[in-house]
Amino acid sequence: MRYATSSFEWLVRTRAGAIGASKASLVNLGARVSATTIRTVLRRHGLGPAPRSGELTGREFLRTQAAGFLATDFFTVETIWSRRLYVLFFIELDTRRVQLARCTVRPAGAWVAQQARNLFMAVGEQFGARRFLVRDRDAKFSGAFDEVFRSEGLRVIRTPVLAPRANAYAERFVGTVRRECLDWTLIRGRRHLEHVLQIYVDHYNTHRPHRALGLARPDARSPSPSGSLESPTRLRRRDRLGGLIHEYDLAA
Repeated sequence: MRYATSSFEWLVRTRAGAIGASKASLVNLGARVSATTIRTVLRRHGLGPAPRSGELTGREFLRTQAAGFLATDFFTVETIWSRRLYVLFFIELDTRRVQLARCTVRPAGAWVAQQARNLFMAVGEQFGARRFLVRDRDAKFSGAFDEVFRSEGLRVIRTPVLAPRANAYAERFVGTVRRECLDWTLIRGRRHLEHVLQIYVDHYNTHRPHRALGLARPDARSPSPSGSLESPTRLRRRDRLGGLIHEYDLAA
């Protein structure tokens, strides 16, 4: 045991804390090290229970992997005539860019699958790096809907039952569009809702700053403000949705 302990200590020092590999190496040599011995050696060298020198943190890992993910979900809107409309949207996890599908009263499986086809026909080239689609287990997402994405090379990942946090990016957008737009707007019907959402999503993608992006905008292709803010008179304000949303630019 003393030989095994000293050998393990040497492996920890020379292999920068690769504990699993060090223990496996000793097992291959016919020596066994107890959990107590491992804990003692790690404390002696000031190491944590699972040191990983130079590896990504959990948050960094999620950020690097986000470029491969696309998420989708529905949310509902009540009109002034007490009619419920369903809205289908998609959001890119790394850029936070939102792609809005159509609105409908009856989101049947065939309709949902057609919206997926329309999405790829319109902006499919933007999804070249996407590998996964995250969605919940709503029955409106039919097998034909999933097959559209599989045919484009994406793997469909279904979230656990009653776990909205598993699709947190989509849920966050739903909360944002309600707080900033829909909670302040009386919707007359489907066409009116689509008009309002198209304006808001354009604002969301091209003008609204996002804390997760360092106060940048999701759509990197939109023109950036030029010049410098020398005086308040150089600011130009554009009102959208009847003044509900204000967009500011530098005047030419």
